[in-house]
Amino acid sequence: MPNPSPGYSMVLRIEAPASFTSTSEITTAASGAGAQVTALDVVESHAESVIVDISCNVSNAEHRDEVLDAINALDGVAVHHISDRTFLIHLGGKIEVTPRVSLRNRDDLSRAYTPGVARVCTAIHENPDDARRLTIKRNTVAVVTDGTAVLGLGDIGPAAALPVMEGKAALFKAFAEVDAWPVCLDTTDTEEIIRTVKALAPVYGGVNLEDIAAPRCFEIEARLREELDIPVFHDDQHGTAIVTLAALYNALREVGKNVGDVKVVVSGVGAAGNAIVQLLLANGVANVIACSRHGAIHAGETYTDPHRQWLAENTNKNNFSGSLRDAVEGADVFIGVSAPNLLSGEDIATMADDAVVFAMANPDPEVDPVEAAKHAAVVATGRSDYPNQINNVLAFPGLFRGLLDAGATDITEDMLVAAAQAIADCVDDEERNPNFIVPSVFDPAVSQAVADAVETTARSQSRR
Repeated sequence: MPNPSPGYSMVLRIEAPASFTSTSEITTAASGAGAQVTALDVVESHAESVIVDISCNVSNAEHRDEVLDAINALDGVAVHHISDRTFLIHLGGKIEVTPRVSLRNRDDLSRAYTPGVARVCTAIHENPDDARRLTIKRNTVAVVTDGTAVLGLGDIGPAAALPVMEGKAALFKAFAEVDAWPVCLDTTDTEEIIRTVKALAPVYGGVNLEDIAAPRCFEIEARLREELDIPVFHDDQHGTAIVTLAALYNALREVGKNVGDVKVVVSGVGAAGNAIVQLLLANGVANVIACSRHGAIHAGETYTDPHRQWLAENTNKNNFSGSLRDAVEGADVFIGVSAPNLLSGEDIATMADDAVVFAMANPDPEVDPVEAAKHAAVVATGRSDYPNQINNVLAFPGLFRGLLDAGATDITEDMLVAAAQAIADCVDDEERNPNFIVPSVFDPAVSQAVADAVETTARSQSRR
């Protein structure tokens, strides 16, 4: 069973006998059923009974029921109500619009709205570039999805994708003071998505594409980058690639290997896998093998998917054609952005000495992290309940902060590399160890470091 998670947190309202031991018995029963108890409060106390609220984390719905059964089995104890804390924080949504200026009187209204606003409209009409200076465009990002590749849930549609896009917007604000807004489109037509985003673009200083299925995501990003004068970023691709590269920098420092000497096997050739491979090659990794569910991508095959064909032509220099299990034998680094339980601890044991394993499939990694750690020197996942979480939140808020501050019109590979290096450098040599190769997402230095690095790179390139 997976570990209890704050993502499946509940509050139980329980009636119990008014005895000296009742609260401890409830806590013991919940813990004995595997729950992670985080709080217990006495809400009401009477001569014969007490009402208590117990907050706890569980693993899933089945685990929740096991905890309820354990508590209800106690003599005289009854669970009256369950509140799901995750659903509670989503009631009414997670973001809101608040004005940045006061509207206390007629004078304020005359400047913020009519008649004064007409002067600002005229100024922008005469000089469209002033929109970046005089409107929300200077600090606003559209978080765009069609709901076809949401988390590990797949094609669940735009309405069901909205909580994720709201969350993304909240992260932009919390970590980099960027105002972001969900744009969930009720279409999966590539041309319609491109037309719609282009039509919306005057409001925004950047576009963050999110949870759009491959291979359409590649064309949508490429076309929008070509046809818009604001930066367009597909976080599932490049956000993942940035943080993976940052983690790899520090992992290789930890094991004393050079980026140009290592053999890297990447499992998964979708959006994230392609972007990771491209960034690895750009940083001097010469020996990369990319694997799909059918095995290694190699030059001996012809692929109808142009992205797989590109991988066949630019990776796997020895034209290896075997399975993923065969590919990891002797490899220095395994990077997984694919599916759960593809490898075992025994497979990791066949890798080179001081191997590095990034098993990032969510919620279940490509290999059990505990088993992998028995054989690899450094193990990272995409989960928060293991060390070394490779989390896109380390990248995208600061990246867009830097792009907006520089007034950038595009995103280049140099900016992605600068962001990765900035993240890696937030872990100094004294802190770094096999269980700490990436900084915490709550480290306030990270977003600012990324923003500064990206802004500097963007301004430098604009002067060329």
